[in-house]
Amino acid sequence: MRHYPVFLDLGQARCLLAGLGGVGRRKLATLLECAPAEVLVLDPGLPAPVPEEIATLLTHPAVIFERRVATDADIEGRLLVIAATADRAANARLAAVCRTRNVLCNVVDDPTAGNFLVPATATVGDLTVAISTAGASPALARALRQDLQDYLGLRYESLLTAMARLRPLVLALGQTTERNTETFRGLVESPLAAALANKDRAQAQAILTSLLPDALHPRINEVLHGLV
Repeated sequence: MRHYPVFLDLGQARCLLAGLGGVGRRKLATLLECAPAEVLVLDPGLPAPVPEEIATLLTHPAVIFERRVATDADIEGRLLVIAATADRAANARLAAVCRTRNVLCNVVDDPTAGNFLVPATATVGDLTVAISTAGASPALARALRQDLQDYLGLRYESLLTAMARLRPLVLALGQTTERNTETFRGLVESPLAAALANKDRAQAQAILTSLLPDALHPRINEVLHGLV
C-alpha cells in the first residue's frame, strides 16, 4: 500500500503523546517545533525528580504533563496522537481507538498499527525533505536522510534564503502569475545555487541581473547580503 505524503499545520492543534522514553522525548521535541496549541503528555512511570533534559521539554507552555496512562477520553478533540509507551498492547489499543474516531495516530513500535508514518526528514532552514520506505527499512531512511542533509546544506541553504527574500519583492511588482512563475523557475533552474554555495558574488549578481525585472536590480545587494 502506498502512503499519502502530507505536511501538517499543527499551529492550532491539540495533540497527545503517550510515553516519554527516548523515542517519546524525540517525538515531543519535534512536535513542539511545530508550535501546537497543546500537547497532553502522559507517562505514569516517569522518574522523580524528572531528569533535566525531560524537564526542559515539559516546561514548554504548550505541554500538559500528567503521571498516568492514556484513556479513550484523552483522544477526544485531538488532531494527532503518538503512542510511544513501552507497552505494545497499550499502544495498539490507542491506535485502534484513534481509527474508530478518525484521529491520526503514529505507533512507534509498530508502524502498521497506526494510520500514519513519521518519515525521516532532512531539514535546512525552512526547507524540509521527507523520506519514507513505507516501514520496510527505517535504517535506510535514516542513511538517506543524512546524505540529503549534507547535500542540501551545502547546495541549497543560501538559495532558499535568497528566494525567501526575493519572493515578496517580485510579488510586490504586480506582475501576472505567469510572469512571476517564469521568474521564480528561472532562478531555481539557473546556476544561482552553485554561485551562492561557492560564495561567487560576481556570478550571483550577474545571474540575478539577467533574470530579475529591471525594477529589482537596485535590490540585488540587499538580497545577497550575508550570503556571498
